[in-house]
Order: sequence, then structure tokens, then C-alpha cells
Amino acid sequence: MPPPEGTIARPQDSGCHGGRETMREAARAAGKSAVLERLAADYPQGPHDQPQSMCPAFGSLRVGLRMRRVATILSGSACCVYGLTFTSHFYGARRSVGYVPFDSETLVTGQLFEDIRDAVRRTAQPDAYDAVVVINLCVPTASGVPLDLLPREIDGVRVIGIDVPGFGVPTHAEAKDVLAGAMLRYARREAEAGAVARPRAGLAEERRVTLLGELFPADPPGVAAMLAPMGLGVGPAVPAREWRDLYGALDCVAAAAVHPFYTASAREFEAAGRTLIGSAPVGEEATADWLDAVGRVAGIEAARVDRAKAAAIAPVRAALAANPVSARMIVSGYEGSELLVARLLIEAGAEIPYVGTALPATPWSEADRAWLAQQGTHVQFRASLEQDCAALRDVRPDLAFGTTPLVQAAKEAGVPAVYFTNIVSSRPIFGASGAAALAAIVAAQTRGRERFGRMIGFFAGDAAQAEEVS
Repeated sequence: MPPPEGTIARPQDSGCHGGRETMREAARAAGKSAVLERLAADYPQGPHDQPQSMCPAFGSLRVGLRMRRVATILSGSACCVYGLTFTSHFYGARRSVGYVPFDSETLVTGQLFEDIRDAVRRTAQPDAYDAVVVINLCVPTASGVPLDLLPREIDGVRVIGIDVPGFGVPTHAEAKDVLAGAMLRYARREAEAGAVARPRAGLAEERRVTLLGELFPADPPGVAAMLAPMGLGVGPAVPAREWRDLYGALDCVAAAAVHPFYTASAREFEAAGRTLIGSAPVGEEATADWLDAVGRVAGIEAARVDRAKAAAIAPVRAALAANPVSARMIVSGYEGSELLVARLLIEAGAEIPYVGTALPATPWSEADRAWLAQQGTHVQFRASLEQDCAALRDVRPDLAFGTTPLVQAAKEAGVPAVYFTNIVSSRPIFGASGAAALAAIVAAQTRGRERFGRMIGFFAGDAAQAEEVS
């Protein structure tokens, strides 16, 4: 039987097994319509329901766990919490994750919210934390657990409650933005209300550009070197590594959406009067266009912008010439940098008929999409595994950069493939170092194609095929 009118839905009525629509309807009935509408506007789905990826809440959990003096508490089914904490520790988390368990009774009676509030009060120790983050997973969101009723702060420790349901946030990449945007909103309001703590690195003398996206550690210094001739620097990135860095990130002349899916974060920069810039300084053409865009927003005179472009583009051009790529490829992933990687590889000489990304089209990815279209590349936003695999069959590439299941499918077909997140995203992509790094990956992997053919022939029992390939 359904629960009596006006009560919170029981987890068995809206559990993870119930399907996305069932969960959405339960969430709306429990008073979460505004939350779902905001998530749908920020992270639109389609043309199919949802890309296949890990639990989206991992993205928010990752952002919190990588910050100093920030505690994270999960509210969700035990199986979900176990999977999320396992994945987080697999990716290098070195701190505990709080968990507030529940059962049907505590959920229906509202005791779960009381338990969450008690957990936050016990955790909010100002000598240990700047902020406590509480994340509602699917069942508490569908059941209407009201994190917005938590205290805003306790003894100076900020309290941030967010809903990150798998039926409302399509990918874990966008879930990074859910928490990053919530933190920026809190920090922006603090800064508007009065004096705030200085960033650990102190106040910068030059005007700065804030980079939006989780980047390879060498990339921000590389971008800073490109901006230096214009008298600009790079501020703390978002997602941030410490609460006070949020103030430094907001104190910028512009925010660069180098990963173009940070919609909620972009909204906070715009509310602070900052301009958003799309694309990124990868390869030759994008670097020139990006520096021009920064110069316009910052009001830098044309001569200084030209000097910055000359200094940045010359080593990129040399690196592209020294590291040519001769391969037919497909690129797919869920990091947000797929279009940038494809641009760089095409400039290096690769042929890339297909790029898939689990992320949606946004205004900040449009320049890259248009450039790729001019090169004959089809860009599939919200790409599904089925679409990626169809591209693999149609293109018959020499190499695939892709998600784990695409890599598996490629290798089963005898096509060399590498996991985008662990291999490509763990290398620089900006400037000359990016051109050299990606070319090295392609060269190393395409050399192995004959070995794949021999292996497939061997395990298929086709000695003739194995001999022919060898």
C-alpha cells in the first residue's frame, strides 16, 4: 500500500530498484520539485535517458574529499554508500566518509533528518573543519529529506546540504558542479557580506583568470605562463582545494570554462559580475582564439595580446611539428575535455571522424564543436555506449580513447584503446607539453595493433589469421 498522504515515502516504495521515473515522482510528491527542476535545467538529459557511468554522487563526494578541512556525510542506502566510499578510496581518498543510516521507520517518521542534524552537530568542530557537506543520495532525495532545514553554520563551521540523486544528475562529472556551485554560492554571499579570509597563497598583485575544471597539475602553471605577457595570472581553480580558495577564485577578471559543464558554478561567477570564457588554450588555433577572448574581456591592448599569442603559439607549433600523429581515431569520455583533446590531436595530424562525450552541449563548448564540425568530425553530446560502439564499428579506427566499456569493446575487436580518464586526463593538454604528451600516447598504443590481431587470432583458434596478421 502507498504511505498515507502527507508522510514521507518509504524506501521500498521509492527504492533504487523502482526506476528513475518512479523515483522522480516520489521526489516531487515529497516536495522536491524545485530541486528536480533546477537539476533538469542545469544538466539536461537526452536524447536518451542517461549516459552509462558510475553513480553520479561520486563527483560531489570527490570534490569534498579533495578539500582541506571539509567533512563529508552521506545519506543514502547502505549499498550505495559502500560503493561510493569504495570507489573514493580506490581513487586515493585519505579520510573517512560520514554515513547516517536509516530504516523504514526513521525515514517515514522524519527521524532520519534528526539523525542527520545530530551527526552534523557532532562533526562541526571549528578546530578541525571549515565546512561540513551533507549529500542526499537517491532514496533520501526521493523521500523528501529536507537538507535545506539544516542550520547554515554551527560554531563558525559552514553546513552545506545538497541532493545528488542518480535520477536527477546525469553524470558524476556534473555532480562535481553541484557541490562546487553550492560552495561558490555560499562563499560569494560571505564575501558580499563583509571581510573574508585571505587565500593561503595571499593576495595576487595581477588580475587573474579562474579555471573551471579538474586539471592535470602542470596545466594551470602553463596557462599562467601564457597569460603573463598580458599582465594576468591564474587564480585558484574550481573545484577548489580549500574553502578560502573560493574567495580567490571569485576574485578574478574572468572565469574560463575549460571544462564546459560547470553550469551552477558559472551562474555564481556571473552573479559576481564575472564573464565566462569558453574553449581552452590547446593546440595552435584554440590557443590564439582563447588568448584573444581573454584579452577582450580583460581590456588588454591588442599589441600585448599579440605578444602573448606569439610567445605561446611558437612552442606549440614546434611541438606539433616534432610530434606528428598519423592515426585514424575516435575519442569518447565523460571528463568534459573530449572536444579539446580531439582538437589537439587533429592539429597534430590525426583523423577523428567521431567524438563522444557524456556531457551536454553548453555555450562554452560551442566554439570547439563548430571547429570540429569544420574538420568533418561528428560530435555526439550525451553519447551512449551504444553510440560509441557503433562509431567504433563504422570508423574502424587505429586507436580509441574511451570509457572503460568502450575500451573493452575495442580490444575485443582487436583495436588498441586506452581509458580516457586514467591515461588521457592524467597528462597535460595545454600548451606545448600537451601536444607532446598526447602524441606519445598515440604512438605507443598504435604500435600494438599487430599484437592485438595475433592475440585475437590465437584465442579464436584461427592460426591462419594469426599468421597473416604477423
